[in-house]
Amino acid sequence: MQNTRTPQAHHPRLAELALALGGFGIGTSEFVIMGLMERVAADLAVGTADVGYAISAYALGVVVGAPLISALAARVPRRALLITLMLVFAMGNVASALATSFWSFVGLRFLAGLPHGAYFGVAALVAAATVPVDQRARAIGRVMLGLSTAIVIGAPLATWAGQWLGWQFAFHAVGVVALAAMAMIWLFVPPQPQDLSASPRRELAALVSRRVLFTLGVASIGFGGMFAVFSYVVPTLRLQTGMPEALGPWVLAIFGIGGIVGNLVGARLADRNLMRAIPAILLWSLAAQVGFFFAANHLATGLLFVGLVGTGIALGPALQTRLMDVAGEAQTMAASMNHAAFNGANALGAWLGGVTIKAGAPWSSTGLVGAGLALAGLAVFSLGLYLERRCPTTAAAPAG
Repeated sequence: MQNTRTPQAHHPRLAELALALGGFGIGTSEFVIMGLMERVAADLAVGTADVGYAISAYALGVVVGAPLISALAARVPRRALLITLMLVFAMGNVASALATSFWSFVGLRFLAGLPHGAYFGVAALVAAATVPVDQRARAIGRVMLGLSTAIVIGAPLATWAGQWLGWQFAFHAVGVVALAAMAMIWLFVPPQPQDLSASPRRELAALVSRRVLFTLGVASIGFGGMFAVFSYVVPTLRLQTGMPEALGPWVLAIFGIGGIVGNLVGARLADRNLMRAIPAILLWSLAAQVGFFFAANHLATGLLFVGLVGTGIALGPALQTRLMDVAGEAQTMAASMNHAAFNGANALGAWLGGVTIKAGAPWSSTGLVGAGLALAGLAVFSLGLYLERRCPTTAAAPAG
């Protein structure tokens, strides 16, 4: 296996901040639309639930982009790849703001999602390679804090600005953040050596590994429950509890606070005992999502359970670390596909939530949809673990 250690950064905290800032921009772009669904729907002349197609389109862009970029850019030095991905992301968001029709907006959200998975995957590898093996999940968690902070600060601020200045302003602002992240990565992340032995074929090998596929299955299904709730959380509280529109940004902030707590706790649990942490987090998510179904009829309890549902982000560092352990030489592909799987979960959760609501179920029924997905994710994890113990394969050495 190649030497995956990252050269020492002259300013390691600024290097981590640079990587997290890119995640902050990505998270703001991904989640701000949840707070602006009604504004986008009114401006583009569609129903509110139809805006879920734009959410799913972005997520599908991540699913398509992660393996495609990981394979084609296998030999590109990691810092150069991160900068390029941020540039493409900035362009996609500015173009989204300029969309003149709903379906052009949906298509541009797909394009904006293409760099997402590869960026987070490569950023996680860069961060994890700088710390001891037993601290990888925490290093990944620090980079992922950019995503969680986007939910607490970025998405609420962009939602507030979008309500006052038009939803397009939010996507223009994301483009500016992406350009700032490009500059910081260039300045503070040390250059990465080119891996001359890398190839698309080697990276694609991750997609035929049973343990990699089961881990991605847990992410793409088990994480879907959180997105089923979150995709429609603002209209749910507005229509079931009469919450004023002005509180929409605060809903996103509460979810984000839950995400930060879950990210930090989940990373520590994963470093302690990875294979116990994953099912424990899925069970916790299931309970929180069932609780949301019953709590969403009252504003105070609904907001409480929004935060509890947000703690399900704890699954992210755990699954990213698991993929590093089982991916062998195909580290970039596996790391990128983790985020593709999460966004597959986003697409699945948003779609199932929308189907359920359109069928006449109450808006809070997304909590029951989420619980079912968390349970299905637990079943996938259990089956994969059973097959691994029954037919063990040679374990891959942990990355780094």
